[in-house]
Amino acid sequence: MKWFGMKAASGEAGQEGRGRPVLARAWGSGAVALGEWPASYEAQLRAGVIGNPVAQRAMRLVSEGAGACALKVGGVDGAAAARVRGLVARASAGQGLIETLASHVLLHGNGYVQVIAGADGMPAELFALRPERVSVEADARGWPAAYLYRVGESVTRLSPEDGAGRTSLLHIRALHPLDDHYGLGCVGAAAGAVAIHNTATVWNKALLDNAARPSGAMVYAPGDGSVLSPEQFERVRREMEAAFSGAVNAGRPMLLEGGLDWRAMSLSPAEMDFVGLKAAAAREISLAFGVPPMLMGLPGDNAYANYREANKALWRQTILPLVGKIGAGLAQGLQGWWPGLSLAPDLDAVPALSDERAALWERVAGADFLTAEEKKAMLGI
Repeated sequence: MKWFGMKAASGEAGQEGRGRPVLARAWGSGAVALGEWPASYEAQLRAGVIGNPVAQRAMRLVSEGAGACALKVGGVDGAAAARVRGLVARASAGQGLIETLASHVLLHGNGYVQVIAGADGMPAELFALRPERVSVEADARGWPAAYLYRVGESVTRLSPEDGAGRTSLLHIRALHPLDDHYGLGCVGAAAGAVAIHNTATVWNKALLDNAARPSGAMVYAPGDGSVLSPEQFERVRREMEAAFSGAVNAGRPMLLEGGLDWRAMSLSPAEMDFVGLKAAAAREISLAFGVPPMLMGLPGDNAYANYREANKALWRQTILPLVGKIGAGLAQGLQGWWPGLSLAPDLDAVPALSDERAALWERVAGADFLTAEEKKAMLGI
């Protein structure tokens, strides 16, 4: 079976993100790029998720947690439930569906799932398409009529429904208050904090290469007011670079000729406070991804009493809503084959919420005025 985008055309990297206003609008947050911040989705991913440890760890916490979250299948009989469960849990072309969709919706704001039907006409595989390659083709009234999938110079037109009126391409999107067709991801909101964090890392590396301070100033004061000739200046500069600069020459004694004086220089404590700057930027990145800073190992955040409460907040406020949105979108798209289908996260299978669920079970079990069926309904059984 041939999948769209399994092998990108040559020169694809140079084509994506350039001259494509439709795709730029697909991921864009509506904000204007400032300074040196990345302006395209691909550049933001390379700088933020691929090149920044805080953003990458935050994305993995959310996407891997979503991929490990068990789903409850309801509204269908046992055989259909088993088939849907296997369809969703199956790794298609090496990708876990829920984990991949969680990363797409989190970063890009949009998730696209192609439904591949088998020989019996039933869904055989669900494949998540890369969202930056997909754009919406609207009709005259503004409703989505088709989806365009671009790989390099190749463009494929995908219909949202098959010939029987059932869904063939699912679109799951995060809320965007200013766009009717595309969702709003978090990678654009984190671009500024990522740029600050990356720049602080480069700056700190340069400080370490220079013994964490500007080396100093060499002053030529012969007393008669003369200055070094260009040849003398170049010779001194070359000797300084060769014999006294770099980490291997740290602490090496310096021998100066007559008329030359060395004056050591250093940065002020405020100028050296890049550790605090990086920590503040890292907290903003965590905020954009919906991950409590305590789980990222960042100091100075006292919003949570302990690690357990922070982990519970991550699941309650970020992972479970994301999995619920993905499950609802998949269930709605698959209802053409299984009417009444529902997919929701199984709260009893989340270790971070075990104490809450245990307390709920205890309260429900002790409620003698409830019938057995009412207790089951309260527990989601």
